Amino acid sequence: MNDSYLNFVNSPFGARLARSLGLPKPEVLHRYRADQPEFGGMVALGAGREPHLLEALANLVASIGVTSVAHESAGLWVPLANRRGLMTGRFEAADGGSHGRLAALLFDASGIEDSSQLEPLHGFFHDTLRSLGKCGRIVVLGRPPESCANPRQWTAQRALEGLTRSLGKEARRGITSNLVYVERGAESGIEATLRFFLSPRSAYVSGQVVRIGCVNESSTANSPALPSSAFDWAQPLAGRRAVVTGAARGIGAAIASALAAEGAHVIGVDIPSARDALEATLRQLNGTALAFDIAAPEAPAQIAAALDEQGVDIVVHNAGITKDKTIAKMTDAAWQHVIDINLSAQERIDDALLAAGILRDGGRIVTVSSISGIAGNLGQTNYATSKAGVIGRVQSMAPHLRARGITINAVAPGFIETQMTAKIPLAIREAGRRMNSMSQGGQPVDVAQTIAWLAHPGSAGVSGQIVRVCGQSLIGA
Repeated sequence: MNDSYLNFVNSPFGARLARSLGLPKPEVLHRYRADQPEFGGMVALGAGREPHLLEALANLVASIGVTSVAHESAGLWVPLANRRGLMTGRFEAADGGSHGRLAALLFDASGIEDSSQLEPLHGFFHDTLRSLGKCGRIVVLGRPPESCANPRQWTAQRALEGLTRSLGKEARRGITSNLVYVERGAESGIEATLRFFLSPRSAYVSGQVVRIGCVNESSTANSPALPSSAFDWAQPLAGRRAVVTGAARGIGAAIASALAAEGAHVIGVDIPSARDALEATLRQLNGTALAFDIAAPEAPAQIAAALDEQGVDIVVHNAGITKDKTIAKMTDAAWQHVIDINLSAQERIDDALLAAGILRDGGRIVTVSSISGIAGNLGQTNYATSKAGVIGRVQSMAPHLRARGITINAVAPGFIETQMTAKIPLAIREAGRRMNSMSQGGQPVDVAQTIAWLAHPGSAGVSGQIVRVCGQSLIGA
């Protein structure tokens, strides 16, 4: 769907008019394109007291091939980078622009154990933020507060959330800011997540907090979905099979396309009335189309039977509907239909695939929630209930699936430009677009790329997470 205001204020005449009238000017976001380099530019590094993750960051910098500069707070970075043969230098606050615009800011806060040790965060971002270019990236790394040794450390690490979210709202210019908590012992599993947050794939994901935990490799040693140093970063899903519900069009079709681009064989599921669109979508991806109504009682068995011979590695629950009315005007049928398709069908399908072992150990379940499930929404009690239930599924199932090495996560889209949102009245549509740090709606590809990251073999330590794809929405923040 076309955002006329965004296009206008980014035209030569519109930009001049917006500047003269003081109108907001949303940035045209830099999104991933296969024909363009995914990484480039210079990364500035900072650190707090006794950083624990610099070695892992050195591995990342070497892997993605960027150059780095060390802020004075990261004094240990230069000798480490020199030992590793990495191109690096020092960031001088007095002439911060001498290096040109920075592509990203990385801060290792993992060693901060007391609120009195938070000052280096101010020093680093005070000195570097103005040198960060358009559509730049901010990533802060810390330790999960709930795993901290004492209340003071918990307090200091929890404080990082306020900093990171505020940076996302201050930076503007299409810049994203995210926080990654890394459990002790999980340092080797951070690359896939940092690649996502540093790349154009995360253009509409900001203000998020993600936890990376340790992986129980002993229980899934023979699984094809385990992280491996051997997988190809360009085709990380090669050899894997992925099921996507609601795949005929819109966000579902974008998800199917993103997974196929990463090497997966995609099996798309949609209702029989969408068979033609489903088959057209999957034909372009060399995938497989299954025309089933997921709400039908027989659907879980039908899907399981269709997948039984080869099994599946990734299940994406995207299918969903809306039937909006205030609850006083909502019929029983409208309530039940939304709950059944958006929530209960997911439970039934997963039960069938897990019980039969069709979803292989080490697999991935990713489900689509909504910011309505976090903040609620007028006239959407049924929809918000179903999407909040999806969040409950993720949080409750993650510990139970851990023994099999299966992860389960959810994405919670905000305002995404689709055929459905195009039908929203203009005033409400414009409010949905502008009430976030990016001042614009997202695209289906933004949801799809986030799901591709959660389905990645290198994301085995990410489970039980709810990641909003909303441009850092001001609702439910």
